[in-house]
Amino acid sequence: QVQLEESGGGLVQAGGSLRLSCVFSGRTFSIIAVGWFRQAPGSEREFVAAINWSGDKSEYADSVKGRFTVSRENEKKTTYLEMSGLKPEDTAVYYCATDSSLSTYYSGGVPIDAKEYEDWGQGTQVTVSS
Repeated sequence: QVQLEESGGGLVQAGGSLRLSCVFSGRTFSIIAVGWFRQAPGSEREFVAAINWSGDKSEYADSVKGRFTVSRENEKKTTYLEMSGLKPEDTAVYYCATDSSLSTYYSGGVPIDAKEYEDWGQGTQVTVSS
């Protein structure tokens, strides 16, 4: 059974930085694409960033490009989301999710649609004060 656990959230001032971690347990992590999503109060869950199984491709939402970086360490079964230049509008619960489909693996692609992801963590709160 797949389990994902996010950590690293917290309260930070605008312009600050945080690093979120997502630790995976379950099947083979090295062939799984990982995505980060966020949900602010009263808003729908939105795509933030994602990385493919090999780590050589990534995608970002326009709102975070140049400020956030997604990476992974397959030996540690961990994915990271480095966030800098944080803004109050980045305040949300951040979730990591995994896509273990063979089609995604063989294509080496980076899904940005939440529907492509089967397993989700419980989320970690990020609050950015102005």
